[in-house]
Amino acid sequence: MTHNVEYRRMLSRMGYYNYQRGMIVHHAGQEGGWENHHEHSRKFILKAIDIYKPEKITVLGSGWLLDLPFTEMLEKVSRICLVDIIHPPDVINQVQNSDNVELVEQDVTGGLIAEVWEKTRKYSFFKKLKSLDRIVIPEYCMANDPGMIISLNILTQLESLPIDFIKKRSKIDEEVFRLFRSDIQKKHIDFLMKFKSVLISDYAEVITNREGVTKTISTLCTDLPSGSVHEEWTWNFDKRGGDLYNSGSQFKVVALIN
Repeated sequence: MTHNVEYRRMLSRMGYYNYQRGMIVHHAGQEGGWENHHEHSRKFILKAIDIYKPEKITVLGSGWLLDLPFTEMLEKVSRICLVDIIHPPDVINQVQNSDNVELVEQDVTGGLIAEVWEKTRKYSFFKKLKSLDRIVIPEYCMANDPGMIISLNILTQLESLPIDFIKKRSKIDEEVFRLFRSDIQKKHIDFLMKFKSVLISDYAEVITNREGVTKTISTLCTDLPSGSVHEEWTWNFDKRGGDLYNSGSQFKVVALIN
C-alpha cells in the first residue's frame, strides 16, 4: 500500500472507498448496460496505440480496468503504469505477477484532496466556510516519462468528492463551485496536452424520469481541445432507474486523441 494510515483515514472520511465499491456494485446491477461504453472505450484506446505505438502507457483513473483493453495492451507495449487514488484489491491481485505493470496510488489532481481536507475539515454545520479563496488547486506532474497518457473517465469526477465534502461545511454560491470545477478540469486538460494522450470523458448527463421527460445537465465546465481524432457515444449509465424517482441516466461521452 502506497498511502500511510493517516492519508487512508482521510480518504475514507471523504468517501473514496465507498465511491470505489459503489462503482463496481452499480456496474454489476446494470445487466450489461455499460458494455457498449466499455467496448467503445477499448476500441478507441487501441486505435490510439496503433497511431502512436508507444513503448509505455500511463493510465490515469485505471479503476477496476473495466474500460481498458488490458490484455491487448500487455501484448502491445513494454510497460504499463496504472495510476489511481486507490487500487481495488482485485486489480492488485490481477497484476501482481506482471513484471511490466506498475501500480501507483496517487491523487491525479496533484494534491487537491489533501488541500481540501486540511482547509475545510475543521468547519461544520455550525461554523460554515464562506469562501474557496484559501483552497489552492495544485498542478499535477509526473517524475518520470509517462509515455502515452490515458485519462479514463475521470475529468468530470476529479472534483466530485472534494466538492461534496466542502458543501457539507460551507455556505457558498453554486456559481463559485462551477468556476472551481472549471479550474480543476482545465488544469487536467492542460497537463494532458503536454504529452501524447487520450482523453475519454462524459460531458453531459441526460436524465429521463418515469414519465419520459428528459433533462440534460452539463458535466463539463471547460473547453475541450479539438483532438486529431474525435469520437462520441452514449453511456447507458443507469438504465434501470435506480434512484428514488426511478429516473434513468445516460452520459454523453467524448473521446479525443491529442
